Amino acid sequence: MQFKTTRPLGRRIHAGIAAVGTAALILSIGACSSETQPDNTASESATSEIAITASWSRETAEGQDAGGAFMTIANTGPGSDRLIGGSTPVAGDVQVHTVDMTGGVMRMRQLQDGLEIPAGGTVTLRPGSFHIMLMGLKHPLEQGETVPLTLTFAKAGPVEVELAVEPVGSQGPNEAGGSDD
Repeated sequence: MQFKTTRPLGRRIHAGIAAVGTAALILSIGACSSETQPDNTASESATSEIAITASWSRETAEGQDAGGAFMTIANTGPGSDRLIGGSTPVAGDVQVHTVDMTGGVMRMRQLQDGLEIPAGGTVTLRPGSFHIMLMGLKHPLEQGETVPLTLTFAKAGPVEVELAVEPVGSQGPNEAGGSDD
């Protein structure tokens, strides 16, 4: 499944899949699109085009208050963008994290300025690297369910995805035994 959005100059969103978004979002797109400059006059630094694929999470145990989310984010536009956060109804906070090794100890840390998605580039969020943390889970994530997640980009704005919840220890939906979505 792929989700795609374009938002030149912070004014317009095009959803690559009709099911993405709510009626309010659809109405706001129509209201804002008349204010957008034509694509051929938009400045390079003001345009990004975000596509998200292979979005997934792992099931969590009862009482576990955090979970991870992983995916591939491509920016096919001429300007870089930045993943700065998000929201989900299943957690109190959504944070962008990385993992680093300090003195032989692996630590996760929040990226205060978000994660750059370079123009024409792809960034893969995966276990042990860049990832999304779902903090303050309201209930355990269960294998087989899907979880709605809205990611926020500095230029592209909000992008909605569905996380396929994989088994504990999974390395992604395309590994042996994982789902094919």
